[in-house]
Amino acid sequence: MKFRLLPETASSFAAKSDPLWGYLLTVGIVMTIVIYALVFIFALKYRRRGPNEKTAKIHGSMKLEIAWSVIPLMVMAVMFFWGANLYYEYFNPPPDTLDVYLTAKQWMWKVQYPEGQREINELHVPVGRPVKLTMASEDVIHSFFVPAFRLKRDVVPGHFAIAWFRATKPGRYHLFCAEYCGTQHSGMIGWVTVMEPREYANWLSGGGVTGSMASQGEQLFQQLGCSTCHLLDQQGRCPILRHVYGNPVKLEDGRTVIADDAYVRESILNPNAKIVSGFKRDIMPTFQGQVSEEGLMQLVAFVKSLSTPPQTPTSTGGTATGAAATGQQPGSLRVGGPQIPATPITERPQNPNVRKR
Repeated sequence: MKFRLLPETASSFAAKSDPLWGYLLTVGIVMTIVIYALVFIFALKYRRRGPNEKTAKIHGSMKLEIAWSVIPLMVMAVMFFWGANLYYEYFNPPPDTLDVYLTAKQWMWKVQYPEGQREINELHVPVGRPVKLTMASEDVIHSFFVPAFRLKRDVVPGHFAIAWFRATKPGRYHLFCAEYCGTQHSGMIGWVTVMEPREYANWLSGGGVTGSMASQGEQLFQQLGCSTCHLLDQQGRCPILRHVYGNPVKLEDGRTVIADDAYVRESILNPNAKIVSGFKRDIMPTFQGQVSEEGLMQLVAFVKSLSTPPQTPTSTGGTATGAAATGQQPGSLRVGGPQIPATPITERPQNPNVRKR
């Protein structure tokens, strides 16, 4: 059996974080050896040799004081700035991500793709493409953990957790829940399958679904009666949602916030938390407890689809965001050329781990 100090490296972030981990380990080992060696040497050299022995008079050394203050400070500063740079990158996804939505539930990971595919404990992504994960929990705290990607993100109930990665090697990598979440916590496992872009496009076109996440969100939008106040092309009792997502929104208290996923979620569940300038309180009812986490993600996808930013090519030939958010035709993926119709997959005979929803 081959010994590995670290898991396989299969993401761009892993390649950046491993050297920092090595630096921390090296500093820890060196400092431990130095400290214990000095303790041993001083214990022998300066030990008391007799009952009448007096302690020698020791004069301070400014050079020594400066050395043992500045050198550790520089070592720790390297740790701080190196780690802070990686932390900033880890929590700020690039703009050209492929959006995937995950809902954690005892004891499974439920995956939704913008084109409408659904999977359980399986995640398929193209190699070389940044993937943004929007995650929520239906019950307790879970933790999304892929060791090969050096990716670990806690998923706390009541909030969206955002994480991203860029896979660098095709293959299948273990997915775990790294937070104890109940009696069957150890069974909350799955796989991340990294595929070549064209294989990923073929995978997308291998099955059928009822519609994209945006279209499912639109149906829910109509069922909840949101369309009676949020008119798409003219002013109603509530703000117009077209071209809102991703843009600044001015509030009645003078603040300006960006209409991102968290803002849309909060506006649905707690509409009085942030009142848009020019509108009154208590007009919109709360939908707390009436919409599931999956439904909230579908509503977010629908609101995002109303903004339709321009498509941005990526290195894999894909587009900057999902079909609903980029103006592509629903259920299509742009990979290395013309749009390829992509009908999502719910079940595959060759992959028994994918269960039909």
